[in-house]
Amino acid sequence: MRNFSCTKCGNRVYFKNVQCVRCGHALGFDPDALAVVALVPDDATGFFRRIAGDTEQTLRYCNNAVHGACNWLTRADDPNVMCVACDLNRTIPNLSEPGNLTAWQELERAKKRLVYSLLRLGLPLDTSPAPPGRLIFDFIRSTMTGHLDGVITINIMEADAVERERQRQQFDEPYRSLLGHLRHESGHYYWQVLVESAGLVAEFRSLFGDERADYQAALTQHHAFGASHDWQESHVSGYASAHPWEDWAETWAHYLHMVDSVDTAEAEGMEPRAAGLIFGSIWPFKKYDVYTEETLDSLLERWVPLTLALNSMNRSMGHADYYPFVIPKAARDKLRFVHRVVRSRR
Repeated sequence: MRNFSCTKCGNRVYFKNVQCVRCGHALGFDPDALAVVALVPDDATGFFRRIAGDTEQTLRYCNNAVHGACNWLTRADDPNVMCVACDLNRTIPNLSEPGNLTAWQELERAKKRLVYSLLRLGLPLDTSPAPPGRLIFDFIRSTMTGHLDGVITINIMEADAVERERQRQQFDEPYRSLLGHLRHESGHYYWQVLVESAGLVAEFRSLFGDERADYQAALTQHHAFGASHDWQESHVSGYASAHPWEDWAETWAHYLHMVDSVDTAEAEGMEPRAAGLIFGSIWPFKKYDVYTEETLDSLLERWVPLTLALNSMNRSMGHADYYPFVIPKAARDKLRFVHRVVRSRR
């Protein structure tokens, strides 16, 4: 993710900030500009204008701002009172029940990062009238996390760090996070958009396998006996070996991990090239928009040394590895396919 600066005073601000700590101006995320902008109140109660840029357009915060769950902006003349990200919610938990508000706030923070990436990639959030239609989120307690026909369902207990760690150990996973879940489940949606609807199923099968294999039987087999013994030869994770659809979703999630992390590293002045990790603002390399310009091979040349360095940093602090995976050649070919279909759609 890019760095943001207050458009009033230039102070560094962050993706979720609602106020600049230096100048005190209100802040909001403008999804059209993909930037955090400083605001001044308009004459109309509850409305704002940008301090810089288009200062004539009247804006308001998403309705979910009252719950501390959103800082995204909408146009004041937009009949939809929800921002482009919150409008994707079909179901949220009962906020009057203890713990639900905090869990939902955590889920929304993770979902906003996902939607930010999807917007940066230029991917559609709604394919109507063609299937799968609009991307939809259900955040529900005591349910199964998954995807079905464009609806991503997340068990809000995933926002509980203790429960998430319990499940990580139960399923013998090296990594588990809210954002990882959302990226994975969004992959199922975009399989329909970028592969099935685009007529690329035959090419998909040549890389990932035949998705017509019994899905429920494959998952039952995986949960009963674990990943295939040779999964590391051709998959990004053990779960990816369960079924071709899961292979795609896991590969998709890792692609989003890679793109967002490399983009963030560049924004922070950490240049992860194959020659090593160079810190500083003056780089001997040309900058690219990681989301739209670089090749997959170039991304991997930056991703691998970055993850090795960050793994070492995490170990120095006694934490688990930042990226506890190795990408074999077959998985790189799958990532290359993901990269190509994303760019083709754009």
